[in-house]
This record gives sequence, structure tokens and C-alpha cells, in this order.
Amino acid sequence: MEELVIRDADVVDGSGADSYRADVVVDRGRIVSIVKEAAAAGCQRPKARRELDAEGLVLSPGFVDMHAHSDLALLRDPDHSAKAAQGVTLEVIGQDGLSYAPVDDRTLGEVRRAIAGWNGHGDDVDFDWRSVGEYLDRLDRGIAVNAAYLIPQGTVRALAVGWDDREATPAELERMRRLVAEGLEQGAVGMSSGLTYTPGMYAKDAELTELCRVVARYGGYYCPHHRSYGAGALKAYEEMVQLTREADCPLHLAHATMNFGVNKGRAPELLTLLDEALAGGADITLDTYPYTPGCTTLVALLPSWASEGGPERILERLADDDTAERIRHHMEEIGSDGSHGVPMEWETIEISGTGDPALAEYVGRTVLESARLRGESPWQVARNLLLADRLAPTILQHVGHEENVRAIMRHRVHTGGSDGILQGAKPHPRAYGTFPHYLGHYVRELGVLSLEECVAHLTSRPAARLRLPDRGLVREGYRADLVLFDPATVAAGSTFEEPRVLPTGIPYVLVDGRFVMEDGRRTDVLAGRSVRRSPR
Repeated sequence: MEELVIRDADVVDGSGADSYRADVVVDRGRIVSIVKEAAAAGCQRPKARRELDAEGLVLSPGFVDMHAHSDLALLRDPDHSAKAAQGVTLEVIGQDGLSYAPVDDRTLGEVRRAIAGWNGHGDDVDFDWRSVGEYLDRLDRGIAVNAAYLIPQGTVRALAVGWDDREATPAELERMRRLVAEGLEQGAVGMSSGLTYTPGMYAKDAELTELCRVVARYGGYYCPHHRSYGAGALKAYEEMVQLTREADCPLHLAHATMNFGVNKGRAPELLTLLDEALAGGADITLDTYPYTPGCTTLVALLPSWASEGGPERILERLADDDTAERIRHHMEEIGSDGSHGVPMEWETIEISGTGDPALAEYVGRTVLESARLRGESPWQVARNLLLADRLAPTILQHVGHEENVRAIMRHRVHTGGSDGILQGAKPHPRAYGTFPHYLGHYVRELGVLSLEECVAHLTSRPAARLRLPDRGLVREGYRADLVLFDPATVAAGSTFEEPRVLPTGIPYVLVDGRFVMEDGRRTDVLAGRSVRRSPR
């Protein structure tokens, strides 16, 4: 007898088709049968060792978080309710060009310092890996939800070239090609870049094109955080489209927003650019989070020249008064490349977390608010905080536009991604609320998307981008990564004031046929594993 039958569920199968009522049988991690309208037809109903009454609940494939920053959280926090409680059954990590494999001892220390604001310093993690394959093997010991990995181009450049702003030598470029190929051979699904973060931003287009050719050869995709989301956003999007067309590499645009005042109402221009490329044969997808503010690290706003050489050189420059004044001039009067070419608006920069708990007084306030309270200039506050916290502060950046958010999420190549940074005392609520916020706010309350369409955006569409032949749909033979939610009550619990509150209306989540959420509570099941690149 099979293990589980989910009885009388309203199945939204991920394809975008209309829902239907069915009994769904699960055994040994797979969906083994789907009996539609069993009760109404009066037919023999399937039986199993356990029966779950799903009356009033929607059964859908598990949600795929196409942009996650859980690279260390998956290891240090077996509970990981931040994602499991949302119905996420697969996260794509290794984002924005910086993560923890492939590395050597030097690079690992540098990367840990550089992205402490994303993931913490990692003092509570045993870094017992160096290669991509070893990291994926570490995930395979058991994690809360599944994870796929993107090779981080910035980390690769740090390993082969260092943190200097210069072109790679032919030998260094060949080493980068080899590192990317090895990572893909070991199971990575593609490559990411952070082209407003060092050292990845120092790569010219020709270098990125060569690496993308390697990615394409292995059937992966390129996921860039491109060179500007502000003054040069449309040009930066076009650059990525052209680069990947030249490399014949699939493109997935990370957190594809149109932010800052210069881009208010300009989402249709981005979508026209994408539609023209798609009509010409380009292979493009994108992800967004359903909120207006962004989230990053405070140090990321510095001009690129101030970040050359890595974290220790940044601290040296900040400590030098003359150099610090040059940094301020670029940020406040010119608009640095780190802040997307837009002069700083300190009233939009809210400190969301610090590495040192002694600096908690800054959290929840904008830089401008702290400056007024302390009788200092905003730059003094930012500079002193970066020095005192050794580059670890995270920020919320209140620069988005609701009309752009809604327009982009409607597009046919859109997928969902939380960009969830779990670090800090007051993280962005998207880390805990992205997927229920789509379903509750944008589907039920606003009707921006239909339920069936939204579920497709969060399930089958990302599974197709990841080339996963047995995930993303409720189909016989597919993996039983499943979510049961109440369409009348599903909602994000997290807010900007209380960002770590779990969602409502998602009582059951299964990973590989095992309950990781049951009756709205996290179980002790660690059914997640690495999801590795499928061979061509």
C-alpha cells in the first residue's frame, strides 16, 4: 500500500491550466497517481497508509526561490522555517557573483569578510569544502529544502585574478574558464555575477562572454546582477541581452527591478526590450520579489575604486581622511557605480542589521535619522559604521516603484525570487514572506495575477529554466515536492516592522514526499538535498 493519499485537493498543477479536484497519491518520494473528481464520480478511491483531508486547500508544486542567499543558513539552521514555511521546496543559491565555492584558503577568508552582511561571518560553520562538488556534497548530508547552486563569477575572479581592477591575463582567463567548467561538471546549474560588487564588476564584457560560452556548452544559464539598477538600468539590461546572445547562453535576469526616481514608470521600456529579444530567438527569463524596497550591504554602495583590493583595502581607505572625503564626493555629488550612478539619498538607506550587536542602535533607522540624532553628517555615520562593524552592515534601500513591480511580475518569462538576506536584526520581510505575499496580496487581494498563473510563475517556469525534468508540476511520476495552502487565508506574516513572522495559510509542505511542515509547524525532517545540473 502506498504511503500517502492527499484527499479532495483543489489541484493547481503549475502548468497555468484551470484547477481541478483530485486525490493525489504519494509513495517513495514520487507522485504515483492522480484520480480526478474521485468522489463526484463515485469511483473506487485510492487508499494509502495515511490519508490527508485537503478539503478547502490548494495542492500545488513546491515553490522555487530563484534568487536566495541561504548559502550558509541551510547549514547553520536545520529548521530554516524562513523558507520552508513559505512553501519553498527548492532554493537557487550562489547568487550575485559571490559565494563560498570554488575557493582556496585565501579566497575563502576574503569572501567571508566581503559578504558577511549577506550571510554572517560563518564562525559557526565548518568550512570543510573548497570545490563546488564538495559544497554540494555538504548539502547532501541533509538540509531543510533542496538547493541548486550557481558558480559565482566574482569568487572565480578573486581566485584566479584577485581583487584588483584590471583585465585578466590569457592564463588567468583560461583558469577561470576551467574553474567554471569544473563547477558545472560537479553539478552547478549555471553562473551568477554581481556586476556592482567587487571583484566581479571589474570583468569586461569580453571576459564575461568567454565564461558564458563555457556555461552554454554545459547546458547552464547566466544569472547576472547587472551593472546598474539606477541611472543606467536599461543600458545594463541591454548589455546582458547582447552579451548572452553573442555567447549563445541562456539568460536569467536577477531581481529584475526598475528602481530609483529616474526609473519611475519605465518598466514597459524594459519589457519591450525583452519582448524584442525573445521574438528574435533569445532565451531569457527573470525573477523579482513582490516588494518595492531593495536590500544589500552598506559597503556595496561605495565606488568601485574604493573597493579595489578587497575588504582590508576598503577599511584602509575608509580610515584615511583624505580618501574618505573622495569616497563621499563620489557617492553624494556624482553618484558612484556602487550606488547605481545615483547620488546618495541617505533618507532612503535604512540599516537593517549589524554584525556587532553593540551597534544595534542604528538598526531600523535611516542613515539620515541616525545622523540627526547624533549631530553628525550622514556620511560620518555611514563611514564610522562601516569601520566599527568591519563592513558587515546590511541595508534596506527604499527606492522602488509599485507600478514597475506589478508590470514586471505579469510578464510571461517572470519567476519568483526572494533575494532573501536572512542576516541582521531587521531583515527585509521578503526573506520570510515573498511567496505567500504573491498569493495573498497580488492574487487574492489585487488580482494582478490569477491563482493558476501565479503558481506557474513560482513552480513550472523556474523548473524549466533549471532544466528539471521531474519537478515543477503535479504530474504522475514527478517528485513529491508539494505545497498545500488555503487560498482564502494565505498571507505573509512578515512586515517591515516585524520581518521574522512566519506566513499564515500554508499548513503542509512536502519535500521528496516527506512533511517538512505539518499542521503549520516545522517538523524535524531534513529531506532537502543538492539539485545538480541535468546532463544535456
